[in-house]
Amino acid sequence: MAALDWSQCAAVESIPGKVSGAWVFKGTRTPVAVVFENLEDGMTIDEVMGQFPVTREQVRAVLEFAARSVDAPVPGR
Repeated sequence: MAALDWSQCAAVESIPGKVSGAWVFKGTRTPVAVVFENLEDGMTIDEVMGQFPVTREQVRAVLEFAARSVDAPVPGR
């Protein structure tokens, strides 16, 4: 599966020199990947919010963006 184009998600940012340029939630140093890693490990969204400085709206935006991206048609197929 191709990597997602996070530049199209308004809830995240990538700034060179900030967390090595990783995609993070806007206004934080929290990488987007922590949501997926922790949900995969069995945490709930509430638990993720308790461990990291992210809001429910930010988490929802990232999950919805990822879901829409996965469902998007692949060019040339």
